[in-house]
Order: sequence, then C-alpha cells, then structure tokens
Amino acid sequence: MTKKNIIKRVSLTAVLAISASCAFAQDVHFTQFNATPLILNPAFTGGFDGPVRAAAIYRNQWKGIYRTIAASVDAPIVRDISGDDYLAGGIQLYNDVAGDGNLSNFSGLLSVAYHKFLGMDGNKSLSVGLQGGYTSKTIDLSQLYYGAQFKDGGFSGATGTQLNSSPVRYFTVNAGIGYSQRVSDNFSFSLGVAGNNLNQPKETINKKANSDVGLGMRLAAQAGAILYTGERLSLRPAVLYQSQTATTEIIAGNEFNYIVGADPEVRSLATSIFVGGWYRNNDAIMISAGVEHRGVRLGVAYDYTTSDYKVVNSGAGGVEISLRFIGLNPINAARNLVYPCSRF
Repeated sequence: MTKKNIIKRVSLTAVLAISASCAFAQDVHFTQFNATPLILNPAFTGGFDGPVRAAAIYRNQWKGIYRTIAASVDAPIVRDISGDDYLAGGIQLYNDVAGDGNLSNFSGLLSVAYHKFLGMDGNKSLSVGLQGGYTSKTIDLSQLYYGAQFKDGGFSGATGTQLNSSPVRYFTVNAGIGYSQRVSDNFSFSLGVAGNNLNQPKETINKKANSDVGLGMRLAAQAGAILYTGERLSLRPAVLYQSQTATTEIIAGNEFNYIVGADPEVRSLATSIFVGGWYRNNDAIMISAGVEHRGVRLGVAYDYTTSDYKVVNSGAGGVEISLRFIGLNPINAARNLVYPCSRF
C-alpha cells in the first residue's frame, strides 16, 4: 500500500467514522429526485395519467462508496369516488449501502393518497397522502478501520470503540399534501409539502447507555412546472428543499424537453429527448439527459462534487440511471381526463 493510498484511506475512514452516526440518522436522496415521487411526498402517489406507474433508479456515488437502488409501483385503486376523485396506493422499496463497513439501509414503504379534483373543468387537483414503512439498518464492523489502529504504516490491533453490529429496525410514518393545476394547454405546475419520520423512531450504533438517537423529522417542499414555448420545446423547472436535523438540501434546475418525430395529438405520448442542468447547494453541479417514448422514460445523471469532499473522493461524483413506465389508459384519453400536472 503506497503512502498516497494510505493517506487517502485514513482520510476516507475518518470521514466515514465521523459521519457514521449521521448516516444512520439520514434519509437517502437522488439527483433525479423527480424519478422517486413516493420518496419525496406520499401525496404524489397515483399522481399521473394512466392505470399504473413503475419506476426504478440506481445511484453509484464516489466510485462505489455509496450505492443506492430504489423501485416503486403505484396506481389508482378506487376511481370515481366523487366525480373524478380517486384513491391511489403504492409501494416503495429502497436499499442504500455505504462504505467499507457496508452500512446498509433497507426500507419498505406503503402509501395511500386521495386526489380531489377542484372546479368544474377538472384542471385543479388537491391530494393528501399517508405513508408507513419498515426499515432495517446493519453494519459490518469487521471491515472498518480506525485511527487508533494505524501504526507503523498499516492498520492493526483492536479499537475501544463500542458499536452495535446488530440490525437496527423500526417503523416510520410520513404524510404530505400536494396541489396541481393546468393553467392552459401550454403551462401547468405542481406543489407539495411533506413531513417524513413523523414518529421520530429511535436508532443507534453506539452501545453506550442512553445513546439512542431519534431519526430526525425530514421536511420536504417541492415545486415543478411544465411550460411549452412552442409545439415541440418545453421547459421543466423544478426545485426541491429538504431539511433534516442540522442538514439542509436545496436542488434547483431545469430540464429542456424536445419532441422529435411527428406532432402527436397527446403530448404525453410523444417521443422526446431531454437534457437538464441542476445545482445542489454547497455540494454538487449535476447534469441529466434521456429519452421518453409512449410512457417510458429512461434517464441518466451525473453530479460533480464541488464541496470540500472532492479532496477525499478525487473529484469523483455520482452516476444515476433511472427508468419509469406509465401504462397507457385509452379510457382516460376518450374521456379527456388528464391529471393537471404530473411533474413528479
């Protein structure tokens, strides 16, 4: 092991050791946050045009130091409750693995949302959602190194750190509200506010007495819009604000979406390509690109670290691949019932 690699490993181990308890007490996040609507806000469950939506995303950050995969399925389950109002349900699964110690976070979430159409034209929708889930977190302590073990140019000996290698398991409750409106054929927008970990479940990797740490409540606010500047080109700006314990995250940017091929009668069914630019405050610059075709969306994204962590990760950022499918609904098309804005 070269001196350069040793220094880098010691630095990375120090970073992971310092942030280990924080990592246990934080939720996952993605650059393509609009690809994970059920993680953002349970009110977004079923907020789309079609009978079913399935989505999956994979993130590899810092050359494999952080690896996250998530998948979800949601759909309307009770239609025409009062007019066009409906109840939707969904399931969200994700697993996050971090560092040499394979700090693993597996969560399964079930959500329901009620969508209320406002006004006679059906261009406005108010939704409320509730979500409950189960989480299991584990860590492999045998794979970790500590500063006290670094002697004579290598790692050896035991450490006095008392950590818990047993799985940490708990239930969590999330809730949210969303609003969508189609202002015209060329402009629509959606807003959302959510509170996650409302019950603040206890979790810890420290064996000391009275060391249980409550998982901080995560507050999230989202806003997105679709603005057509012509028959083919649309701008799709979005912003996400999240706050959890002492951590605040803001992601903002815009996606340029361009319809290719023949002009479609229904824009949501058109074949289009997109490219986007995004910024995460004090952390990273991101780009995204992909293609959409008849309900299938494939996207890729890369974020370049701009914070002080770039010294540790040698500038390596994160790579994401997302895939989403929304089933076509000929009944809705015939009734001209279109969800006001399915930005998320």
